This record gives sequence, C-alpha cells and structure tokens, in this order.
Amino acid sequence: MALGTRNVTAPFSYDKIVCPQFSASDIANFCQPLHDKAAKLDEQDKKNRLLRLVQLIDLTSLGGDDTPAKIRDLVDKAVNPLPADVAAKLETKDVHCAAVCLYPARVCDAVSYIKEKYADHVGHLHISSVAGGFPSGQYKLVTRLQEATLAIADGADELDVVINRAAALQGDWETVYNELSQMRAVCSETVHLKTILATGELKNVENIYKASMSAMLAGADFIKTSTGKEVINATLQSAWVMCSAIKDFHKSTGIQVGFKPAGGIRSVDEALSYMLLVEELLGKEWICPELFRIGASSLLNNVVKLLA
Repeated sequence: MALGTRNVTAPFSYDKIVCPQFSASDIANFCQPLHDKAAKLDEQDKKNRLLRLVQLIDLTSLGGDDTPAKIRDLVDKAVNPLPADVAAKLETKDVHCAAVCLYPARVCDAVSYIKEKYADHVGHLHISSVAGGFPSGQYKLVTRLQEATLAIADGADELDVVINRAAALQGDWETVYNELSQMRAVCSETVHLKTILATGELKNVENIYKASMSAMLAGADFIKTSTGKEVINATLQSAWVMCSAIKDFHKSTGIQVGFKPAGGIRSVDEALSYMLLVEELLGKEWICPELFRIGASSLLNNVVKLLA
C-alpha cells in the first residue's frame, strides 16, 4: 500500500497533547458491541479477515528460554504460517506474517537464518526487536539508546520501545517526548519505531491520550498498547483512546501513524474486534501491515484452526 509522508519528530508543546473530554459511557458504548460484531461476521467475510489477520501478526517470542533453535522455529512459522493443505484449500500463496518480534540478543539469529534459508523474504518479513530497556524502561537512557543502536546494527528494521512510565505518571510529558525523540534519531530513516505505552500502567484515559500524542510528536511510526508483561495488557477501551489520538494527529498533520494492540490477545474474535475498531475509527485503509499490527504468540494457531 502506498502511504503518505512517514512520521518525523515535531516540536513538543503541552498545548499539542491536551486530552479531549472523553465520556466513559461513550467509550463503553462503542467498544461493547465489537465482540458481538466479530462473532456474527458471515463466514466468507470472516475467512477473508482471518487471512488478512495472518499477514498483520508480529509473531512474537519474548521468553527467557529463547534459543537460536527457538528463533529458527519462529521464523519458519512466520514465513509459512499456513500449512500446505490449508494454503491449497484457500488457493493462496506467499502469505507470511508481518514480522517476528524478539529480544535484541536474538536479532542476529533471525537475520542469519532468514538470509540462509529465506533469501527471498529479506526485507519482506520484518525483524522487530524490543529494545530500550524492555519491558520496564527502568534503565538509564544512555543504555537504552545503546541497546537500540546495537539491535539495529545486528539487523533489526523495526524497534518496539517502551516509554518512560515514571515520567508519564508524574505528568512529565516533555521527558517522555525527549527520550522518544532520541530513539527516533537512532532509527534514522530506515528503521521504523513502534512505541509501547503500557496502557495498563498509565492509570487513566487522559494519560493514555497524552502518551499517544507525545509519542507521535516524537516521531513514532506506530503506537502500541502493551509489552505483554503488565498485569493489564491490551483492552478495547485503551485501543479506542489511542486510535482517537491517531485520528486527531492525522487530522492536524496529515500523517498516518500505525496502531498495534498486543498482550493477551489469543482468541480470534478478540483480534477481529480490534480490526473492527480500527476500521470504524480510522478507516479501512488502516488495515494493512504498514498501519496495523497485532502482537501475538498463540493467536496464529487459533486463526489457522478456523481457516483449515
């Protein structure tokens, strides 16, 4: 899909991140029907959406027990997410996940394996690394920036970085912005920046909106709900707030920023609910790998079962 101008760092001011007056009942009324809508999709529409969903997944492995062999298995699954019989039944080919998402120490494993076994997928299957003190962000900025720099040097072409939640919870949005701006500078023009807000730790709607706007002003290409390590991960309510911020940012700048829900999304209807939310708030043009991803590890298996 041909997109407009890629996001760049813009000057920060507190006036640019003022949160509108959101009604809790309005958010609930919008979100509550989405799961039912997903469950009631007609069979063909659901299959088409599931096939699209496969191509929007950042297939993730973020375990302390990750090994080179485990990463090779992850890459195999991301390149060939559909068993041969399912692909034949659907009369489709060249279907692959959007990216693999892994720790910085495992980036080299993925890069070398893709070059060795899947040379035709170089540049098509993205390699996304969580970096910058994932998942807590409770590290000195210099080490977070160095970790991001090293992940890129090893071959990551996307970074999933966490915001400074301590600064966010103190209302110090300029620090949140300044740190992310430096991350964006590390990425330059070749590596995409996905900023993780950890919405479950931000306490309220206003903080989620301000975090979203601060990240986008800093140059984030995507804003992402969660690390998957919080007690509360992705919710439709937090997604609504984030997508509303994306809509406002697009209206004021003309720049399209992507959205990535992640953390605990396992059921197909739940994943489809996020897809429907994005469609209804931002438009169908957002349903592409450049603007919408889902971070997941077990979701793919459930999608494939329904496609079989």
